[in-house]
Amino acid sequence: MTTVKYEAAVISVGEMADAFAAEGILVFFGEEAPEELHEFAILIDHDTLHAPVEAGDILQIGTEPYPVLCVGDVANENLAALGHLVVKFNGRTEPELPGDVSVPEVPAPNVTPGTVVRILKGEH
Repeated sequence: MTTVKYEAAVISVGEMADAFAAEGILVFFGEEAPEELHEFAILIDHDTLHAPVEAGDILQIGTEPYPVLCVGDVANENLAALGHLVVKFNGRTEPELPGDVSVPEVPAPNVTPGTVVRILKGEH
């Protein structure tokens, strides 16, 4: 049985979020994020982080699975406290920034309201 570490549904997509996605970056925030972040963020109905995100886990956006390659030092803290997750589709195995979660270098998926985002325990 697959263990779900985190699950949230997209509430809204900021008007600049597509520009970030075109650069291979998805920026998620819980719905209580400050108004000034709404423009570029993908707002989610933030829920409990049941276990830390680790390299080897699976980030599922809609029906598409992406293996987690690396997790920055503050990424779990940000996700647990704020529903804040920065996903970079850059193929890196070392994070560029402390809040990054990197997945393979493929085009970022189209995210719309109602899209479900899950983090699943991988085979470590």
